[in-house]
Amino acid sequence: MGILADSLDKADAAHFTRPLPKSAQKQMQYLVKQTKGTQAAADLLGVTQRTVERYLTGQFKQPRRDLAERLADEVRKRWQPRVRERAKKQAATTGGIVIDTRARFGFTAAPGTTDDPRLRPITQGLPPAYAARLFDAHAAGAAEQQLQEIVAEGLQEIYFKDRGRRAHGLLVDFTDIDYLDVDY
Repeated sequence: MGILADSLDKADAAHFTRPLPKSAQKQMQYLVKQTKGTQAAADLLGVTQRTVERYLTGQFKQPRRDLAERLADEVRKRWQPRVRERAKKQAATTGGIVIDTRARFGFTAAPGTTDDPRLRPITQGLPPAYAARLFDAHAAGAAEQQLQEIVAEGLQEIYFKDRGRRAHGLLVDFTDIDYLDVDY
């Protein structure tokens, strides 16, 4: 995944009301329950059904690093879906999101303006309409570039154009992301 998609997933996890299961056995039990079977969990993790069964019975306790990461990621994706949806719904209808980033911003604007791209740190709240578009695109499996375009458009309208009060005709390029955090 990309930096923006990972940041959205991280922001999702911040709303959990209970911690994720810690042990591999408990994580595997949860994943098997969610996928409705050991074969489906095995296919998802790229291991054999027998390996999944061994984790369930406690024969295997410490998974390899790559398997442990895949297992934790799959559990995190499915953990507390109603809590996630409630937080997203609130952000998409009333709260909006906050973007904290340092990236290279360039401009296409009227002649005589400084349009050279430069690295800028920006922390800006975006209204619920942009949050809704971002969540919908992420849920639909949009590519990282599409997610970045939504954020760039939001920053262009809210930060650079000040909600249409200045810089008419300005188009913002959002590239070379150093870091990006999303909060809602």
